[in-house]
Amino acid sequence: MTKILLYIAVLVLVAVVLSPYLWLFISSISTKADLTKVPLSFFPPKPTFESYSRLFRGGVGVTDAASQFKHAVLNSLAVALVVTFISVFVGSLAAYSLTRFRFKGRDLLNFLVIIPQLLPPIALIIPLYLIIRGLGLLDTKLALVLTYNSFVLPLVVWLMIGHFRSVPVELEEAARIDGCSRIGVLFRIILPLVSPGIAATSIFSFIIAWNEFFYALIFSSTLSSKTLSVLVEEFSSKFGEDYVLMSAGGVLASLPPVVLALVFQRYIVQGLTAGAVKG
Repeated sequence: MTKILLYIAVLVLVAVVLSPYLWLFISSISTKADLTKVPLSFFPPKPTFESYSRLFRGGVGVTDAASQFKHAVLNSLAVALVVTFISVFVGSLAAYSLTRFRFKGRDLLNFLVIIPQLLPPIALIIPLYLIIRGLGLLDTKLALVLTYNSFVLPLVVWLMIGHFRSVPVELEEAARIDGCSRIGVLFRIILPLVSPGIAATSIFSFIIAWNEFFYALIFSSTLSSKTLSVLVEEFSSKFGEDYVLMSAGGVLASLPPVVLALVFQRYIVQGLTAGAVKG
């Protein structure tokens, strides 16, 4: 009886989690008439993938927002990949230093590193905007990379501290006795041991940078830096309401994080469990 109730609870949870995404996909293969008719049918009588074709085709006869779709995808991909690389590389080195070296103010730094996660973005938008404008970086991908790293990098440091703490110090000491340098110990022993944590942290960083909307909306305005999250919002505002295209764009925008999570789910689980226990 307990197992039956557990299975029912799991099915209900899965239905609740997947139903919004399922409706998003159904809306993307519908027409405007299907979405506005009364009574509303759960599945369109004649499914069509015309909205996806319009997004990828671009060019003449396609709305401005649809013609910008490919550019927005490339912008989002470039920004997310660069942010992920910088934050994971620098954050891993910083986390290793905070867990292995003793220096004045280390405990304070361990505490301050999570402070950016506690501040709402709206509280930082004005000073960040003034800084970006002063540097002449408005409407550039570099502005988004710098801004995203301001909150992704501290999160990476905080996550990686737990992973480095899970590795016994005795392994490093044994390697140092055998003649390995500090850098050699880091790259030959420590990083391979925490590779599941690095993979999980990289996925989290990519997803955060890929999905970010607020700063991208403020700092980007043209195709040179406009990201996919901003463009999807414009389907129902700047270029008029087009819920079918917006649904198709939402489905495509959600695919990279979903694919990453499915492909690297083993590393995500290993990374979370490894960083949760101190060695």
